[in-house]
Amino acid sequence: MTAGSTRRARRTRRPLHAALVAGLVVTSAYCTYALRKEEQAQAPAALRVTDQTVKGGAKAGQDGGQKWERLQNPQRSVLRGGNGAILGTFTDGARTATLTGKKRTFAEPSTTQSQVITDTWVRLLPEPWRPGAENERWFQDWFKKYYGSEEDDLFAIAFQYGDQAPVKKDAAGVPYAGDAAFGPINPNGSVGNDLRLEQSDFYDYLGIPYTFRDGTTMQPEKPKYRAIDCSGFVRTVFGYRSRFPLAATDAGGSGLPRTANGMARSKTGVDVLPLKGVAAKDRPASIDVLQPGDLLFFKLDARTADRLDHTGMFLGNDTEGHKIFISSREEANGPTIGDKGGASRLDGNGYYAATLRSAKRL
Repeated sequence: MTAGSTRRARRTRRPLHAALVAGLVVTSAYCTYALRKEEQAQAPAALRVTDQTVKGGAKAGQDGGQKWERLQNPQRSVLRGGNGAILGTFTDGARTATLTGKKRTFAEPSTTQSQVITDTWVRLLPEPWRPGAENERWFQDWFKKYYGSEEDDLFAIAFQYGDQAPVKKDAAGVPYAGDAAFGPINPNGSVGNDLRLEQSDFYDYLGIPYTFRDGTTMQPEKPKYRAIDCSGFVRTVFGYRSRFPLAATDAGGSGLPRTANGMARSKTGVDVLPLKGVAAKDRPASIDVLQPGDLLFFKLDARTADRLDHTGMFLGNDTEGHKIFISSREEANGPTIGDKGGASRLDGNGYYAATLRSAKRL
């Protein structure tokens, strides 16, 4: 979502009935679109993660005939096991890497029946990948530590901010995880019309000042305590929790910028779906290149002109074969993979699929 830009127009939607599915007539707000008028029939249930062992998977530290190969589009190195299965993928210029490990299920039963069952673990390398890095000591040490590890990865961290997620505190007693709101109530808003204020970053969620690498110190706003908007959520998961460098704003400097538009247009990371423009005709023709952990950028609101105004993280395929993602949204009041206001699908011609414009691998 963009910071400091005009408010999004909202789109109304008719109730969904068993015999009739009315077409979506959308007017978006920055990171949201209209709330469904139907109330959820069941009481909210927590986002949940369950684990299950991968049968026949390679174990950390065992070679098992492993071999490396180079692939293109994008340029990357792939590690395969003796049976040909992919054990890890490392993209040139990116720190985001995927490893195959213990199978997990991610679900949000309060808002969707979709589930993601995956054996992919998404982690950040200490350095951007380059050809031949598999022979360097820094990578060998990293791989030894994380291949087969069940330490929280980007997916596990992301789901620590969803509906009813339990509070986690650091040694100083600061809550660093737990159910996050999207933002405080907008005194001039209403349901379906900018109900919540935006521009809540990770330091607002934490409620503590944060000094960035360039020396800029940002102060939290009390009404935004425990809230993170869409770009704030990405910065929380990748930056504050996983230590990817962060910039204080979009105005130059190194690190992940503050807004969705700044992230999408920055030189940070690798553009796996290059941004061609923001019009409907600029929707990517194919999204098969996407890899779990990729950042996604959307154009939801005509009032933001040529700015991208929403971002989230790609999770992969759900159990029904749909490509889904997680992001912080107003209609769910925080991070969600849910169906409030529409499904989180990138395939087909739904709202988010139609408004996707680019993707980046950090």
